[in-house]
Amino acid sequence: MIEPSPQQRIQTLYTHHSGWLYAWLRRRLGCPHHAADLLHDVYLRVLASGRTPAEERARPHLMQIAKGLVIDRYRRQRIEQAYLDALAAQPEACAPSPEERALALEALMRICAMLDGLSPRVRETFLLSRFEGWKYADIAAHLGISAATVRKYMLEATMACFQALEGGALDRGARAGGHA
Repeated sequence: MIEPSPQQRIQTLYTHHSGWLYAWLRRRLGCPHHAADLLHDVYLRVLASGRTPAEERARPHLMQIAKGLVIDRYRRQRIEQAYLDALAAQPEACAPSPEERALALEALMRICAMLDGLSPRVRETFLLSRFEGWKYADIAAHLGISAATVRKYMLEATMACFQALEGGALDRGARAGGHA
């Protein structure tokens, strides 16, 4: 028997499973257009991975990817709404331009993704310090670690923030055809 090509395996996967996955996404998102977008993104992820699941694992595999994309979408919407709410509270004279808003949202998304990539302890340390205003000694006591470890975790998280933001500046410079 001849082994199907990767393109044939993807086509078969799509033919057998896109209908139920689209229906699930549509129920979850409440919008046929967003469901179609995420369905497309699921199959792009499968293509990018280079791995097509066996037929008996296809639905769980596709569902895992789809759930992650739905969570990412909701997270992005929450961040965008929080940013827009903060902007609405500003006096109109201080309001940023549409371009500045887009750049700020892009930076927030990069930082959010960076936080997701940190270990849970480093992330919690960073969030307690920067967003809750806790002192290092309080964080150390709360987490049962030393103040030196808190400093180490903060350095790791801060460096990751700088790298996430620096990467965005480099990407924008490349898109603009300039150098960052």
